[in-house]
Amino acid sequence: MLSSRPSDTGTATGSGPSDAGTAAGSGPSGPPASSVAEKLRAIELLGSVRYGRLAMSMRALPFLAVARHLVVEGGVILRMHRGLGFHESCDGSVVAYGADNFNSPAPVGGEDLWSVQFTGPAELVHPAPEQRERFGTGPSAVNGEHFDPVYLRLDPRLSHMHTLAFDAST
Repeated sequence: MLSSRPSDTGTATGSGPSDAGTAAGSGPSGPPASSVAEKLRAIELLGSVRYGRLAMSMRALPFLAVARHLVVEGGVILRMHRGLGFHESCDGSVVAYGADNFNSPAPVGGEDLWSVQFTGPAELVHPAPEQRERFGTGPSAVNGEHFDPVYLRLDPRLSHMHTLAFDAST
């Protein structure tokens, strides 16, 4: 069974009760409690894997790139290779970032397979040394070029969480 649950995260910088209620899927008093709980669960799931896919627009065309991520204070910090130039297309733009546990074996009475996606503005950042340490060692090379990290912060405004449940009887 596939389950999809979009939610307005209400985590936008400067977002308060007056503008939180204007987002899609939320009422006049802001996002429903279930949306907040689902957003927190989606962030928790994202924190349980290390890599995901960044969706952006380059020269008016959609493009996907792999990135390493950290969940930091309700936002997502991405580490990418500077030499590919993807960060330039993302800085100041709205992007989407998604991750999943689909490379896991099919669950047998355990956790369902899941996928999460976050959409919001991205900006270039310089993480604190302790945050850079949390990323761990990067690859030695990307497409034969020495890995040169660059960092983006994604402030999620919208999140989606999908789960794939497996029936043990089939």
